[in-house]
Amino acid sequence: MSQALFISDLHLSGERPDANQQFFSFLRGEASRAQALYVLGDLFEYWAGDDELQDTTGDPLAAEVAQGFRRLADAGVTVHVMHGNRDFLIGEGFFAASGARFLDDPSVIRFAGQPVALMHGDTLCTDDRDYQAWRRTARSAAWQREFLARPLGARHEAILGLRAKSKEVIAAKPAEIMDVNADAVRDAFRQHGVRRLIHGHTHRPARHDVEVDGARCERWV
Repeated sequence: MSQALFISDLHLSGERPDANQQFFSFLRGEASRAQALYVLGDLFEYWAGDDELQDTTGDPLAAEVAQGFRRLADAGVTVHVMHGNRDFLIGEGFFAASGARFLDDPSVIRFAGQPVALMHGDTLCTDDRDYQAWRRTARSAAWQREFLARPLGARHEAILGLRAKSKEVIAAKPAEIMDVNADAVRDAFRQHGVRRLIHGHTHRPARHDVEVDGARCERWV
């Protein structure tokens, strides 16, 4: 039995049915044999609000994911879900339906007897100042209250518009500013008092050795 599994940035969407089916196969297979599953953000390509679970547009994906997590939870697998930059509007309705537990970003857990810091990873990309400014706006209670007050269809349209604009902006940015900042990474190790950090967001899976104040640390993406 796996003690814990860590996944991130699946970007599940009705536009990617093959990826969705691979995810559900993972839930039925490897995840069902784990003690815990940690989702480190961007499980969904976007999340317009918990009424996605009752979406009447004919896309059952949100409800199917919640049901998949519920089956794991009922079988004794603890499912933890962290917000990402695409699905930070996942709320209490999703957690109630799925049986998953909300995971703060950042969080520190005990794994293999050692403290490990978990993050989505976008806050480490401090060189991308435009994104960090947008993140502060979108995570504010006022912005979310106004956005969630709109009809679901209007929220979908707004998100699709933001996605299109984001693709244009990203294409014009130097690739290096969308990766983590080395100083921000070292600060995260110091702040959380750990020697191992696991995060997603950058879509650059790798293991990195990081020296922090003379100590050897590991960053896993």
